[in-house]
Amino acid sequence: MTKHVSVVVAVVTALAVWLLAVSLPVAAFTTRDMLGRDVTLAAPPARIVSLVPSVTEILYALNAEDVLVGVTDFCDFPPEARRKPRVGGMVAPSLEAIVALRPDLVIATTEGTPEDAVTQLTRLKVPVYLVAAHRVADVTALIVKLGELSGRQAAAGSLVARLERRIESVKKAVLSLGRPRVLYVVWPEPLIVPGRNAIVTELIQLAGGQSLTADDADAWPRYSLEAAVARDPEVILLANHGAGTGAIAMDQWRRLTELPAVKAGRLRAVDGDLLHRYGPRVVDGLEQLARAIHPEAFR
Repeated sequence: MTKHVSVVVAVVTALAVWLLAVSLPVAAFTTRDMLGRDVTLAAPPARIVSLVPSVTEILYALNAEDVLVGVTDFCDFPPEARRKPRVGGMVAPSLEAIVALRPDLVIATTEGTPEDAVTQLTRLKVPVYLVAAHRVADVTALIVKLGELSGRQAAAGSLVARLERRIESVKKAVLSLGRPRVLYVVWPEPLIVPGRNAIVTELIQLAGGQSLTADDADAWPRYSLEAAVARDPEVILLANHGAGTGAIAMDQWRRLTELPAVKAGRLRAVDGDLLHRYGPRVVDGLEQLARAIHPEAFR
């Protein structure tokens, strides 16, 4: 009888422990996005939809593409990213396509993703992490954060260390040189240039130049051609935007023969995909800028 009672007690105890375990809520995983918003997940995300080409690039650079289950039509680097399921453009992503991928987390941006899309996803109980990068330090911070979210902390630390060494090498190469006045053209028509809060402005400074539009409060202000050339640029850099956008039209700039930049043959094309996205390749863009602004330092 005593043995029977012991067995019953053991079974009841085990059942009580199991019931307690299944009734406990799953421990929440909370992180803070780049706008300071708390984002709460049931656990570290295993399924991420990226609405930001830069984020897509970073996840591939961290060998974390296995957690990436959806991307935008503009996520074209590395080339393998084009094979991921598509959810539409950055400005008009398909909410139906996003939800169908059952993401644990959607990573979006304040500079492209519509606020309404973020609101709708939040109503659908889909966590949204917002990114925004205006400084090189924001790029490295984002890499570290994505390393944490994807469980690739060691890879993120190694990548950041390599990028920072390359940045220091550029700074050292141009340290003793002058700072020519640089006009950087993001888009020719209408003429768009980088302002105070554009990452390109800091990259020009790191590359040993002085952006002529750095004092503008807008991130990407519009200028008239007359206002731009009135600043007497010593270097003019025209950004290309990848395949499908056509060749850069330089003729109208070459005709401005009185400008110091044109006189000195300092009218150059640069790769906008490297300089306007805030992924690891932004350091490739920095090195390209430095060679364009100070070719004498890299012969």
